[in-house]
Amino acid sequence: MADPQSNAPLRADAGAPTTGVIHVRTRLTADFTVISNALAQRRGSAVTVGVAAYIASLPDGCPVTITALCEHFSEGEILISRALRELESAGYLERRRERTPTGQVRTRTYFYDVPRGVGPDDPPKPPKPRPRKRPTVPETRREAAAPAPAPEEPDSPAPALTDADPEAVAVLTALRRVDPRLVLSVREAARLAPAVAEWLAAGVGPREITDLLTVRLPDRFRARPASVLAFRLRETPLPVPPPPPLPPSVQRPAVLPFQTCDGCERAFRAPGPGHCRSCRDRLAGECLRAAG
Repeated sequence: MADPQSNAPLRADAGAPTTGVIHVRTRLTADFTVISNALAQRRGSAVTVGVAAYIASLPDGCPVTITALCEHFSEGEILISRALRELESAGYLERRRERTPTGQVRTRTYFYDVPRGVGPDDPPKPPKPRPRKRPTVPETRREAAAPAPAPEEPDSPAPALTDADPEAVAVLTALRRVDPRLVLSVREAARLAPAVAEWLAAGVGPREITDLLTVRLPDRFRARPASVLAFRLRETPLPVPPPPPLPPSVQRPAVLPFQTCDGCERAFRAPGPGHCRSCRDRLAGECLRAAG
């Protein structure tokens, strides 16, 4: 008990800083994100750095809208939207409106590990969708699913829509009224119009063409709707044309009414009363004899 004792911790190792933070590092092999010091040590709002670190840790395809970020952080929409604007002005975040292959306009958000202008100048390419397993098609529905046509040759010139048959283009553009999925671009309508014009020239009406192109469509297209329509226009046989109209019937003469002869009271047909043929011949002979 006579030895002096101290409650102070042991002296730090030689070479360690005497003040400030001391890192206890652990080598991570999974579930970690690499962030540049320029972003982690960025002066300003801590919410901006936290939002940037959270976005950098997310996989591609996760929503990073203000609503989705507010569900994760305790801050409100004002602070979250301000953080996104700061990241966008600093070059870490970019929001672009792009058109998808189906014609819809979507907003894509790109997050850069290095601010724009410091790294490569080329804009990033949109991420490729992950391949999905195609469901097995039952035997009863394999006939309805049209196979994807062969890719078009790159050297083939694209036809102009102004050179296409207006009636054929009207039939193609009206297909979306029957099935909203049958939305065609200008180039697709120009390529399909000649085949529709051949059907119209063969005597098939627009309503019949619409029924043939929209009946028993698959529940899910494996290609663009234009490919399905091109397959049907190419493989479906032309319907039998309607029989020619019958020639107009010859109008039969009107039937004369019956009359009673004034001489012999025999019935005969004539437009008005008088004598029958026999009485007329007899009267004509008597007139000739009297004259002789």
